[in-house]
Amino acid sequence: MQTNMHEAKTKLSKLVDAAISGEKVIIAKAGKPLVQLVPCKPNVERVFGALKGKIKMSGDFNSQSTNDEISDLFGI
Repeated sequence: MQTNMHEAKTKLSKLVDAAISGEKVIIAKAGKPLVQLVPCKPNVERVFGALKGKIKMSGDFNSQSTNDEISDLFGI
């Protein structure tokens, strides 16, 4: 849906509801699209330790030979 600036001022609540429900809402001025209304993503609360037991690393991930190999790959 595309609407002009004046109409957007008077129908802002309806346009926001349309954007939240997934409709593409564009506000134009003189027929040229300027902005698009998109819903904000909800903040997800991070939980400490949420990935515990889900990530596995090899026993030598921090060994000198592994670090040397990575340094060689990046030219350090």
